[in-house]
Amino acid sequence: MNGTSAAPANAVAIRVEIPASLRLLAGISSDREIPLAVAPPATLASVIDELELRYPALHGTLRDPATLTRRAFIRFFACAEDISHTPLDHPLPEAVIAAREPLLIVGAIAGG
Repeated sequence: MNGTSAAPANAVAIRVEIPASLRLLAGISSDREIPLAVAPPATLASVIDELELRYPALHGTLRDPATLTRRAFIRFFACAEDISHTPLDHPLPEAVIAAREPLLIVGAIAGG
């Protein structure tokens, strides 16, 4: 069963897309986008917090629980830009906050 959270009155709606493998792990339906209500300021950290609260199986998959740093093979994209190295507490781009663009969470592929 998914966790629930009471969204604050001033929450912003963030559209998030996560890889199919993580959707399966979390028991999320086949819908590509997950709507999340996040309290301002909307950051990568607050989005991850909300994902982990709603879908406890995702805890530790996107960031290390001890250091709270991004997992090495997880990438974040917003507005066609890689924001993976942006500090997790930095505000998301305005287009993501306004739900005009989704936040993409992608599993990186290594090799060649």
